[in-house]
Amino acid sequence: MAQRLVRFSDLTNKIIEDDAVVRIVVEQHPALENGPVEIEAAEDEVEPIRKGALSLVTVKLYRGDGSVPETVTMEIEEFNNLASGVDMEDVIRRAGPAYPPRKQTRSAPLSAVDKLDYSTLEHAGKPHRGKTTDAEKETVRGNLAVINKRLKSDGIRTIDLDNAEHVTRYGLEALAQETGHLQ
Repeated sequence: MAQRLVRFSDLTNKIIEDDAVVRIVVEQHPALENGPVEIEAAEDEVEPIRKGALSLVTVKLYRGDGSVPETVTMEIEEFNNLASGVDMEDVIRRAGPAYPPRKQTRSAPLSAVDKLDYSTLEHAGKPHRGKTTDAEKETVRGNLAVINKRLKSDGIRTIDLDNAEHVTRYGLEALAQETGHLQ
């Protein structure tokens, strides 16, 4: 006896043939509570998504007071109208890069004396290429709030319990589970 797996559209609850299944990942929606979700629909059901797509631009606003930058997404036509009497595409072409390119020169390797000790409160949690030692993991686990406060004040990314890479790198699985993160 053979069995057949039947898929139903999450949008219309209609049967979808295997070759017509479209995977849709919802990344932003007011109902999202724990990050992106995945739904399935038939190929013909996603055409309105394509037709309803907006032309958007996302910008970051950096204020002179050094506060956290604000991310704004708006319709591209409205953004282009901000350049009164000037072609916005020309403005963008003439603009310099927001982040200067990194130098290609390699500095001499640090000696053992010059290397940072990431197991100390002063340096634990800072991004680095090397292996995360058990000592650094222990420091991070025992002082996560203090370390995140220091990282934030230094303008460095904080350690996020919703980020699987951070949780694994610093051995924070138990804390993430205990606090309801990464379920």
